[in-house]
Amino acid sequence: MPKSLKEKQQDLEQLRKESRKGGGDTRIAKQHESGKLTARERIDLLLDKESFEEIDAYVRHRCRDFGLDKQSYPGDGVVTGFGKIHGRPVYVYSQDFTVFGGSLSEAHAEKICKIMDLAMKNGVPVIGLNDSGGARIQEGVASLGGYAEVFWRNSMASGVVPQISAIMGPCAGGAVYSPAITDFIFMVKSTSFMFVTGPNVVKTVTQEEVSSEDLGGAETHSNKSGVAHFASEHDAHCLDSIRRLISYIPQNCEERAPHQIPAEPDRQKAEALDELVPANPNKPYDIKDAIEGIMDKDSFMEVHEHYADNIVVGFARLNGRSVGVVANQPLALAGVLDIDASIKGARFVRFCDAFNIPLVTFEDVPGFLPGTDQEWNGIIKHGAKLLYAFCEATVPKVTVITRKAYGGAYDVMNSKHIRADYNVAWPTAEIAVMGVKGAVEIIFRKELAEAEDKEKKMQELEADYEEKFANPYRAAERGYIDDVIYPHETRQKLIHAFEVIQNKVDSVPKKKHDNLPL
Repeated sequence: MPKSLKEKQQDLEQLRKESRKGGGDTRIAKQHESGKLTARERIDLLLDKESFEEIDAYVRHRCRDFGLDKQSYPGDGVVTGFGKIHGRPVYVYSQDFTVFGGSLSEAHAEKICKIMDLAMKNGVPVIGLNDSGGARIQEGVASLGGYAEVFWRNSMASGVVPQISAIMGPCAGGAVYSPAITDFIFMVKSTSFMFVTGPNVVKTVTQEEVSSEDLGGAETHSNKSGVAHFASEHDAHCLDSIRRLISYIPQNCEERAPHQIPAEPDRQKAEALDELVPANPNKPYDIKDAIEGIMDKDSFMEVHEHYADNIVVGFARLNGRSVGVVANQPLALAGVLDIDASIKGARFVRFCDAFNIPLVTFEDVPGFLPGTDQEWNGIIKHGAKLLYAFCEATVPKVTVITRKAYGGAYDVMNSKHIRADYNVAWPTAEIAVMGVKGAVEIIFRKELAEAEDKEKKMQELEADYEEKFANPYRAAERGYIDDVIYPHETRQKLIHAFEVIQNKVDSVPKKKHDNLPL
């Protein structure tokens, strides 16, 4: 006898309840005991209230080996679907550690691939919440093939739609390469880790003893390796940070970031701009004070805050407009460019260019970091990445030189010569091949050697050189600087510039793709 309509509806309700339970109450309790939210709780916090629509809730694995024919859960360890953040659509997948440890099976991968395909087709960001023990061993090569299918889609989506990864539990082995290809990686302190090989393998191969946290925890990857862009205190903090990040970026490469209500900058820091740069060129100051005194109040969201802190990158709003900020930081290594800073800056510039986010550069750079460590590890190649990123960027680009702009680093930091649109300098700017002392020692070596009072002669030559070259006016005479401005004028000058260049059209020569100096 066929089932009645009521019985069919009861079957559906039962299946829905089973799907929502994941691995069951006991495993959910263990998830909470370990300080982690469940896959569905994370989605509820990430997305606007009641906006989530699930896809493939009833998909099950197809493996019959090693007893898996007797274990099956609807959803197969990953919750997938779409919803909204700040009223704008996103696709999302959230791995469920309570089901087979969130391990990736062929069916699990197919679910992720489906929403990635939909995200590409519809021009919508995709967010992955990772919490997985890795490939499902019982499925062998089928699970490995599933990873590769995800990796290929990550690569194809790069620069087309924003991709954000949150590591909210284990992420090991081949699983790490999907987040690595995405645009931004969030990690959670104490409960998440990433590594290609775990502590046990490391000990076996290299004899090193290291914990999961030290090997690949949130602080390790946000401070030492630079793999993670953000380290969050807990799951809720991580998800809230993703919501904030989404507010700065467009839906896809064809759109612009959403415009918000303008806000005046931090009043105290804005009023202190004219006195920010010390008279002594060797004395440091915090470039973030300049950023916060010019950008809309409380709008600066720093990226990679604890990695390569001699360069500062992040998103901000200028008169309501989303911009990418790249700034040398005099407080760290005097703001020099080294390998890590170059890579960090280049990656951020390329993201902004891919997604139509204008760039604002604050420059105070004495040059590239010297030394055998830097040279032997490829500062030439890595420094070229930042240069290349600025050169190829076609978005509106402006530069503010606050103090030092020396040598090749002057060229690299979004100079007029690599097609920046609007370049200004503060009166404290020094645009030269090198610092005063070094230049004088080279140019006037003979005069100094012959001088009776070398110290006095040095002071005279330094004063003369400083008067002629350690200022922004030689560059302004040649049109390399569009204007020399008071610091307190910077915000208004930049707002006016962006009003003119916001519809900028630029292009690069036709090519299959570039050959970035990797």
